[in-house]
Amino acid sequence: MVLDWEKDKVYKDIVKDLLSHPQVQEMANYTQHHHSDRLTHCITVSYVSYKLALRFGLNATAVARAGVLHDLFFYDWRETKFELGSHAFIHPRVALRNAEKITHLSPMEKDIILKHMWGATSELPHYRESLLVDLVDDYLAVAEFFSPASARMKRLFHTN
Repeated sequence: MVLDWEKDKVYKDIVKDLLSHPQVQEMANYTQHHHSDRLTHCITVSYVSYKLALRFGLNATAVARAGVLHDLFFYDWRETKFELGSHAFIHPRVALRNAEKITHLSPMEKDIILKHMWGATSELPHYRESLLVDLVDDYLAVAEFFSPASARMKRLFHTN
């Protein structure tokens, strides 16, 4: 998915401190949904959620910032297993703890990060912004997983 987030000055100003942080940049070293890296995934979730939040009159700043941080964890979720619960249950808590170490978070931003796996967990979002990021994350996870097949289909049906 090609986005013009780098040309969006307002968005970049909102997230520039996060994107310049070494721990956020480290997410580029981890595969996410098989065909993308975690940093690209988080930026995409953040920017799509931000644009939708603007359209719907929601808190676009909280959505953009929490979207960047929602998967701030440093392990391969396909290999690492936890005794306390599934990756879907554990990683939002790990991401929240890691995010709190690098920036101040509003209650809404904390809820967005913690509840972004609603549906796979029973953690009900307290804000519409949390639900928005959850739905965008779900949609993009599926799109990223199937992106190679989508590209093949486009080439197949759009030949000159």
